[in-house]
Amino acid sequence: MPGKGKYEKFIPTVMLQTCSFQARSLRLDFLLSLPYLPHRKKFMTETKKPTMLVETSDLPWEVRAERKRNGLLAKIPEEWRLRPIDLSDSVREHRDMTGRVTHNYLERREIDIITKDSVALVKAIRAGHLTAVQVTKAFCKAAAVAHQMSNCLHEFFPDEALERAKQLDEIYEMHKQAGTLDKLGALHGLPVSLKDQFHVKGVDTTMGYVGWIGSNLGITDWSQRHRIESQITKDLQSQGAVLYCKTSVPQTLMLGETINNIFGHTINPRNKKLSCGGSSGGEGALIALGGSSLGIGTDIGGSVRIPAAFCGIFGLKPTPGRLPYRDAANTSPGQTTYASTVGILSSSLSGVTLGLRATLAASPWLNDPTVVPIPFREDVYSSFSSPTSRALKIGVLISDGVVEPHPPVRRAVELLSNAIIRAGHKIVPWVPPNHGINVQQEIHNPILFSDGGADVKSHTTLSGEPIIAPLQETFRPREATGLLEFQRLTLKAVKFQDDYADYWNNSTGLKSEEDKDPDGRTVDAFIMPVAPHAAVIPGKYFYVGYTGVINLLNYSAVTIPVTEADREVDKLDKKYVPSDELDQANWEAYDAEVYDGAPVGVQIVGRKFEEEKVLAIAEVLANVLGKYKAVLAGASGKL
Repeated sequence: MPGKGKYEKFIPTVMLQTCSFQARSLRLDFLLSLPYLPHRKKFMTETKKPTMLVETSDLPWEVRAERKRNGLLAKIPEEWRLRPIDLSDSVREHRDMTGRVTHNYLERREIDIITKDSVALVKAIRAGHLTAVQVTKAFCKAAAVAHQMSNCLHEFFPDEALERAKQLDEIYEMHKQAGTLDKLGALHGLPVSLKDQFHVKGVDTTMGYVGWIGSNLGITDWSQRHRIESQITKDLQSQGAVLYCKTSVPQTLMLGETINNIFGHTINPRNKKLSCGGSSGGEGALIALGGSSLGIGTDIGGSVRIPAAFCGIFGLKPTPGRLPYRDAANTSPGQTTYASTVGILSSSLSGVTLGLRATLAASPWLNDPTVVPIPFREDVYSSFSSPTSRALKIGVLISDGVVEPHPPVRRAVELLSNAIIRAGHKIVPWVPPNHGINVQQEIHNPILFSDGGADVKSHTTLSGEPIIAPLQETFRPREATGLLEFQRLTLKAVKFQDDYADYWNNSTGLKSEEDKDPDGRTVDAFIMPVAPHAAVIPGKYFYVGYTGVINLLNYSAVTIPVTEADREVDKLDKKYVPSDELDQANWEAYDAEVYDGAPVGVQIVGRKFEEEKVLAIAEVLANVLGKYKAVLAGASGKL
């Protein structure tokens, strides 16, 4: 199993656990989980980090977690609650719970709203065709349904959201009468979901830890409890966003699935036998189920791109420092050498672009000194998205040579490559410095877990909850990395980045099969798998090298859905011989029947701070892919 022997130094993996969703009874005892009741008391906990002010309870952690779950469900209005028979039928009869399955519990008008993308919704509100209240109510109801079907929420506050939407409608009417609708924020009236790392006034931030129920993870000043706001929360609201829910994460964040001791598993709504990914897994599931059109996540090893790919939606991992991380909860926040980055997930690529534009329009660098002062560069975006722009030169990496992708993943990269060629663009093989084991084992993981698990232990100790089973080996007690060793790791990372930059600059010498000679141009971007498998079978995520390497490079990347696994087409190559035990474990985990219908995404990668460029290229590639798939469908070809 992962975490032993040869796997010990790899990224934590998920053990197979039963993923069942049962209707939970709603009881008034959820009130006991609320703050300032007699059974709770405040105390100061001293740690090696700054003093943290938390609450403790005489209740077992299991009871506190149950009451937190019941408290969330009790916030769902009676008319939005699903009956036990509804849940059992949805889970038993349908592998894919998106689309019409979810729509069975919504009104026609609500379906019309939640099936629009973010840009269309903002335009409809601005044109007066929809109100912020109508849109917010539809997404709140859809989110309530989504949570009951997939376990994708940690926090739900529809009353506050509807009050905010009402205020925004009043502001709209004022601007309409004054003829100043152009003064409305870029997100005016749009509901935006948040990963449970971002603080919202009056709302918990547990980040999946029982010990932070009733508070906000990481606060050191009791007066800030339920008053603190993350910078991106403020920026989104300054642009007119309506905040209404916070989505599920795995305990520690360091997992390619979404599991914690409070809410359990979040399942993949596109294929309930598979994982929704992590650590922004709740965002992926919620958006796939139509409970959000735009959400904010984070990414330190693939945590935006993995859920986007696994749930069949779109995601952007910017370079760290492009979007504000100030006053957000995090794991090992003092580790900034290999920094986490705030990212965006959406049901559409235009929604991702809208999210980036809107956040940057708030000038986040003025309040978060870690953000570079780069506004959205419309000229860069236009120059690459214009139909009249020059042909693109795209590098293609199908396998990193360490873990061979499963058949659906290889087919997805080849499908997109063929679409690029057919549209008149150029592809070249992308064979950069080793993406594989030496990076993952020798640089990535040692930096991520350099504190010896001290940060995670400080949070689990608050309640006495255990580390979830998939991570117990990863976070077993060990010595923290010494300063000189950490500096050595940092220099290795810098050397890897240097080598990669040299390779990219020398891509002027790369040529396609049709070229007699190199064209002298560097590649505009390259495409590669997000993972060596489609949305993964729980417990079978053995290798995150395909995403982790992009974090190490601090490159910008966009994930787009390409196809779905097909049991009739995606057969294992019986001649393939795995290179080692890790490759073999991944190869043998492929099950064509289980994976059938699973989303397969591909990431499009640009250099540091090339978010506008890579978004524009992603738009071009998504368009040519759609046209190519239509041609294949017309010819009865398999996609």
